[in-house]
Amino acid sequence: MSALLPPVPADGNIPLHLAIIMDGNGRWAQRRRRPRIIGHRAGARTVNLVVDFCLEKGIRTLSLFAFSSENWGRPQDEVSALMKLFMNALEREVDELHRRGVRLRFIGDRTRFPDAIRERMAAAEAMTAADTRLNLVIAASYGGRQDIVQAARSLAVDIQAGRLRPEDIDESALASRIALSDLPLPDLFIRTGGEYRISNFMLWQLAYTELWFTDALWPEVDNAVLQQALDDYAQRERRFGLTSAQILEKPA
Repeated sequence: MSALLPPVPADGNIPLHLAIIMDGNGRWAQRRRRPRIIGHRAGARTVNLVVDFCLEKGIRTLSLFAFSSENWGRPQDEVSALMKLFMNALEREVDELHRRGVRLRFIGDRTRFPDAIRERMAAAEAMTAADTRLNLVIAASYGGRQDIVQAARSLAVDIQAGRLRPEDIDESALASRIALSDLPLPDLFIRTGGEYRISNFMLWQLAYTELWFTDALWPEVDNAVLQQALDDYAQRERRFGLTSAQILEKPA
């Protein structure tokens, strides 16, 4: 099977891997005539709600787009406030995640973060490394194109060193160097905030993912919104390039 085709969950109504772009924090705050950082704080509370939902539903991996590689270009005061919020979350939430069996992982370019944040990220990953109820992936300073470039560069290094031949490179070889290559590919992608694009998030991984969009701003998301997404997902026929008849002919 191609590396782009993930296994279908045993319960087809529940995605194994849920990926979310958490959009709308700033607009949520602006509509209330509050600073944008207030929206980001409200959005952090929604993350806890979504983690609870995933644990309850048996979703095994939750990937959240927290901060893109392009977000470094935002106003410096907002970036600084986000870094402080990120640091506070790492200090405050990790023990509780560990207690609940949540493994925390970060993907993206860490070199742009301050040393203190990088140290906290590494410590959080180490503390939760053996936890198995839920993989919580935080994409921070991440971009899908950047991810693919890093994978290609990794293969090029192996070719230069003689460990790999150019003709050995296929989809599986490249997929093995992409972030989260050890996890099932996302089954369901949600974007909040009323935008209809994937904004450079997991470009390789989302090739056959079901996409679902909502006008709800991220701080407004609750269990009802999430259940609506799951209900819609349960009605989808996932064919991965095959026909409906071929899917029906497959052995159970």
